[in-house]
Amino acid sequence: MPLNRPGSQTWGTPSQGTQSQRTPTQGAHHQNTQMQPEPWGQDPGGLPRPPHPPGSSQRRQLETHQLAYLASDEIHPVVAQALGETPEEPATSVIHLESLQHRPGAGVTGIFRVRAPGGGPVERYVGITSEPLAVDDDQTAVCASPVGVLIAWRHPADPSLPGLPAATDPHSVARIWGMGRTLTGLETISYRPLRRAVIAADFSDGSRIYLKVLRSGRAADLEARHTALLRARVPAPRLVREPVHDVLALEQGRGLPLAEHFLADGGAGIRPSSILAVLDALPASVMALPAREAWTDRLAAYASAAEAALPQCAERITALKDLILTELPRTDRGPVVPTHGDFYEANLLMDDGRVSCLLDVDSLGPGHRVDDLACFLGHLAVLPAVDARYIHATAGFDRFARAFRTTVHPRSLQLRTASVALSLVAGARDARRTGWEAAAEHRLRCAEAVVGLTRPGGDLPHWPAGL
Repeated sequence: MPLNRPGSQTWGTPSQGTQSQRTPTQGAHHQNTQMQPEPWGQDPGGLPRPPHPPGSSQRRQLETHQLAYLASDEIHPVVAQALGETPEEPATSVIHLESLQHRPGAGVTGIFRVRAPGGGPVERYVGITSEPLAVDDDQTAVCASPVGVLIAWRHPADPSLPGLPAATDPHSVARIWGMGRTLTGLETISYRPLRRAVIAADFSDGSRIYLKVLRSGRAADLEARHTALLRARVPAPRLVREPVHDVLALEQGRGLPLAEHFLADGGAGIRPSSILAVLDALPASVMALPAREAWTDRLAAYASAAEAALPQCAERITALKDLILTELPRTDRGPVVPTHGDFYEANLLMDDGRVSCLLDVDSLGPGHRVDDLACFLGHLAVLPAVDARYIHATAGFDRFARAFRTTVHPRSLQLRTASVALSLVAGARDARRTGWEAAAEHRLRCAEAVVGLTRPGGDLPHWPAGL
């Protein structure tokens, strides 16, 4: 089950049905009001960008205000005007906030679903962000607001994902990737505004491919990563064809997601050695790729996002962050080796007890084994907070933690596991339902339990004694 974290937000688990094309997701109900943004394609000129550096307290406070503004009714006129409605027209559109993404230091992005006036079946989508972007086309609007400059676009014209219109249009998908087959369905698996999207395309011969929509210039790099893994006989999705419009088309991998095994019995039939084996198989050529920050390297930013989501828990979040940052320098991170970079149950397909396909290799590169294992354990630690059906996850956590600690520095693994769990707290924010704060606080308790800041037990992970 994919999890949400700042910077890597998905809209829940993969859908069970086929969504209509150009439909990101579903959402909660709000009503429209009035305000006037700038006309499409026009830059108002001279609008100040936030002057505060990413790590400053002023910037954190500004982003807190931006979160509140995009979640309020005050944003609705910007959405309506982005769709071409004028102040003279009656405010009859029904606006639903679908997703609210916070990337500390970068900004806040919201996706809104708009029901046509009169309650008709036609739905449109608008994205609005406070992130500074260079825009020079008629698909975006630059708007002034009480919380700084906002940029709006009509889905699927995401200003950072040039291939999204093609990947969500049935005719384009059939023409570019169909190879003579009839397209029978398109499904949005995930959409991270301004970052990437994954679209599943089904064809008349029963096959399914995945269209990975990337930022400009990123597709060739990801293609090279897949090619390197396949040449080294590491199980990874095969390429359908060369990238088109920065969209990489991948064949469907074989196997069942490891998350399903954790759901069924805590992964009792999966040997930890089989998980370690796929990391051991990563080729030496990975070391030539650019290094990327691990989750713990961005702990301060993730803690800031958690505080914005749960301001009432700020003291607890600070205590956890300070504990990790104080003790990490006393631990051994280990040598630099080939790493996956986003190594957790949603990105591992299993068949006959072995990893049959390694997914989401965007972060493949040199790093530290302890960070890949902490990513695995940190996600596993919070699964009961994601879905109450993961009643066996704590047993799985104990078993995999016991095995992994023999390969890396145990305390380093423990601290970094808690750091990954903390990074997932803000991802519980869900504009489509009430009560998400309780789920976020549950994730925080899971992170605290890993390092003993709260009593383990029940659905909270327990770091095994002696580790």
